[in-house]
Order: sequence, then structure tokens, then C-alpha cells
Amino acid sequence: MDIPLVIVCVDCGGRAHLLTHLDDEVPPQSGDVLAYRCEDCLDRWDLVFEDDDSDEPDGSSGHGPL
Repeated sequence: MDIPLVIVCVDCGGRAHLLTHLDDEVPPQSGDVLAYRCEDCLDRWDLVFEDDDSDEPDGSSGHGPL
């Protein structure tokens, strides 16, 4: 799965850039936290990475939203 380097800031609609260093040889695992910082309002967003592949038959992660 490709991790977006830039996301839309929920607070101001600006561009939030990935702060977390990604290693090409060790991809993020489900449950890892990815940090983003908005270039406009400077808010930080910590997002929990959830892999699309799951052990659950319905594709869910087995737990509720975070």
C-alpha cells in the first residue's frame, strides 16, 4: 500500500506533510502511527495505519474506529 506523503488537514483544509520516516525495506505494519504536520495551521495529525489486508473475513480490522 502506498502511504500518502501529503494529506488534507481536517482543521483548515491545508496540506499536511508526512513527518514519519518510511523505510523502503520495512513497510509500515497495521497499528503503526504515522505523523503529519499541516504547513498552514501547524496542527499535527497522528494517524494509525491500518493495512487493507486483514484476518477478518469481512475485511474489518476486528476492532472499532480509533
